[in-house]
Amino acid sequence: MKVLFIASECAPIIKVGGLADVVGALPKALKKLGVEVSVAIPFYQSIKLGRNPKLFKKGVIVRFGAKEEVFDLWQTFLPAGDKASDNKDAVPLFLIKNDKIFGKNVYFQKDATSEGSDKEAASFLFLSLAGIEVAKTIKADILHCHDWHTATAPFWCRGNKPGPKTVLTIHNLEHQGVFGSEVVDRLLGINWPEDWNCLKQGILNADIITTVSPSYAKEILTDEFGAGLQGFLREGKESLIGILNGLDTDEFDPQKDATLKSIYSVGNLDGKAVNKKFLQDRFFGKSDKQIPILGMVSRLAIQKGIDLLMEIFEDLMAQNLQLIVLGTGMDKYEDFFGKMTRKFPQKFCANLLFDEKLARQIYAGADIFLIPSFFEPCGLGQQIAMRYGTVPVARAVGGLKDTIKNFDDSAKEIKTLLRKNFVSGGPAAEISGTGFLFEKYDAREFSRAIKKALDVFQNEKAWRRIQLNGMKQNFSWEKSARTYKALYNKLTK
Repeated sequence: MKVLFIASECAPIIKVGGLADVVGALPKALKKLGVEVSVAIPFYQSIKLGRNPKLFKKGVIVRFGAKEEVFDLWQTFLPAGDKASDNKDAVPLFLIKNDKIFGKNVYFQKDATSEGSDKEAASFLFLSLAGIEVAKTIKADILHCHDWHTATAPFWCRGNKPGPKTVLTIHNLEHQGVFGSEVVDRLLGINWPEDWNCLKQGILNADIITTVSPSYAKEILTDEFGAGLQGFLREGKESLIGILNGLDTDEFDPQKDATLKSIYSVGNLDGKAVNKKFLQDRFFGKSDKQIPILGMVSRLAIQKGIDLLMEIFEDLMAQNLQLIVLGTGMDKYEDFFGKMTRKFPQKFCANLLFDEKLARQIYAGADIFLIPSFFEPCGLGQQIAMRYGTVPVARAVGGLKDTIKNFDDSAKEIKTLLRKNFVSGGPAAEISGTGFLFEKYDAREFSRAIKKALDVFQNEKAWRRIQLNGMKQNFSWEKSARTYKALYNKLTK
């Protein structure tokens, strides 16, 4: 059984968002289970590889509307490295090169919100067609498409049998790749009566549809989260499966993360305090281990619940805490956080950029990690935070609900523990939570969840138990990979 992943991005080669992490990690987990899997992405002009790829096939022809386009197919391996191809677990990575169609980066504009432009239309409609040609070239049995960028491929596969079976994974239903009918007519020569919706075509034509968490699979069937496609998803809900994203536990490991000021483990958290001290010294001029650091690493977008944080911001600043935000996004959010950094220099710092090294340092050095999302298909941040011993405060939605076990202080023995400053032995071992969840998308509920976390933070023993619970969670890709392997087997029977 041969499987080809086709996507717009793949870590560590090129990354815009969490999609790249999945496409870079899941195939490696599948390969370890014996699945013959490859990945295909565009050979963007900005891609620089540690070892030179080899030309796999030259001059592959694609019928692109009324004309023929040609691409060259290059090959290297994941993980990218000089000896990657010698590793039995190395995954072949195919790079589709056409500099006329693919630009320097994934998007021609700032981010995924540019999906309605003509250049994006040409780029990703061509990628879907080219992906089918790659599948034919390597004789793939299954073409696994990811998000709207490659969701048109099942449309063409459905109309051209025999061909590979198709799986479409929806990472974020909000981004659908909608183009005017005149754009599709011009590019593909298709006289379509309405706007072309790439994701809709994938939903209607893929053999199997997956999402990145079980809860999100249920949520997108509802009017609240269905983004206008809930009716089509309900019609095909028998083929809709929620499979929780994993975490590349080799990549994200506080025991060997070279970007940290000090490494540490579940058996010895001394190094975590060193990372906290570094953050406080760098951003606030002095350190105090008694002051909790709240961290947020996020796109500054409506989806991420930034409005809730803005609403309670002044109240937070009145408390004994420090807050560090890292991310870029909408101008109104960047402007607000810039002003608040100047207003509260001893308590708040906004880093309006994306810096992977600093992100790791925040995951390691913060005490509490904030994720107040309006919706969250899966979420990677909470998994990284827990693995690094940082306790999440998050909305109970999508993958956040599936990965975080809410701390419950209702048990009598836990209430007794929390009333004490510190005790040895006793009921702390009964604490089973890994974080703090709130249900309603409401600033007051978010504030109450933060307050609850801050209260428990004052009890060293209880807090340490919650930290350790999170660090001991198994977020590896193996379980998800086994589910996907079973899915592939079912498709090819």
